[in-house]
Amino acid sequence: MADENIKITLIGSRLAKEGLTFTFIGETPECVKCNLKSTCMNLEKGRIYEIISVRNNTMHNCAIHDGDVMAVNVINAPIITSMDSRKAVEGAKIRYESPNCDETECDMYDLCHPKGIMEGDRHTIIQVIGNMDDECVLGYTLKEVKLTI
Repeated sequence: MADENIKITLIGSRLAKEGLTFTFIGETPECVKCNLKSTCMNLEKGRIYEIISVRNNTMHNCAIHDGDVMAVNVINAPIITSMDSRKAVEGAKIRYESPNCDETECDMYDLCHPKGIMEGDRHTIIQVIGNMDDECVLGYTLKEVKLTI
């Protein structure tokens, strides 16, 4: 993994565990005057991150977290989604396009519209997991894939 993909941020000490994934929700009003703001707010709002290591056991005070915060190394977490089976090729570099579907009651809707991914994002398909368990109500032929940014 290239070092340029790793970011340092702060997270609540109770959450600071290797392998934990979280969605960065952005700044709160309490963050405005914090001296550590630049370290916490260096992630992209709405993205999902994975902690790959805890940097040290140094604790910092935080008005948001119940307890203190700790420094961690994070990467953009892999995203599992569905895509047209003809385009699902391991190693392929793609630009994410959400499916033309508003069937919000469909069991596959969340998989077809995953959190942490945005229209036009560039990704690499790192794994074709396989065929979807359910059939698409709109008749699309889909495969489940794992993407990285």
